[in-house]
Amino acid sequence: MPQSLFTQSTIAVIWDFDKTLTPDYMQGPLLRKFKVDEKTFWEETNGLTEYYRRGGTINISHDSLYLNHILAYVQAGIFAGLTNKLLLDLGAEIQFYEGLPAFFKSIKDMVAGRDEFARHGIAVEHYIVSTGLRQMILGSRIAQHVDGVWGCEFVEHLAKPGYLKEQAALFGDGLIQGIGYALDNTTKTRALFEINKGTNKLPDIDVKASVAPEDRRIPFQNMIYIADGPE
Repeated sequence: MPQSLFTQSTIAVIWDFDKTLTPDYMQGPLLRKFKVDEKTFWEETNGLTEYYRRGGTINISHDSLYLNHILAYVQAGIFAGLTNKLLLDLGAEIQFYEGLPAFFKSIKDMVAGRDEFARHGIAVEHYIVSTGLRQMILGSRIAQHVDGVWGCEFVEHLAKPGYLKEQAALFGDGLIQGIGYALDNTTKTRALFEINKGTNKLPDIDVKASVAPEDRRIPFQNMIYIADGPE
């Protein structure tokens, strides 16, 4: 009988972030840094779908529109000097619910410390899949306790027309300029399939590749998904 690619003995606990692990939205430290009223920012963000539709019938991804609004604040000079490094640093200010992040480590240690689990290679991995900002999550206290983070990302350097002909890469001043990766509540499923097939551990496995159920690293029945509302 052929050997399967993975032992399928890993349990993946997959977490949402805002309002699941934290009492507040992660963007709070960013808004406070630049003295932007949080209520006003989110009211503006929530009105963007209707605002953009006034110009015609276009499809809008409501969950990730806030990324465009952050960029608008950068371009307006309100978020002056906003870089990925600053987002990473601001992540340290994110407050978690009581007991976190210690709970993440205690669950892993509990499973690892039991002989009946260890003899079968059973282990726990924590993942965060969020429509929030990945750099802020990576800068938070919980990052060292997780095995992977999916979230939205900004790029700091936009390739200009003709960039392939340049002899050397020409970069700007490091300010965020565009959206590099966006997740919404539907595309979160891509992250689940990456965990399922093992793409996050073996990049040579494409998420769109056909992989037999017995060869997938973490079967869906080995996943525990925790969020604050319907996803």
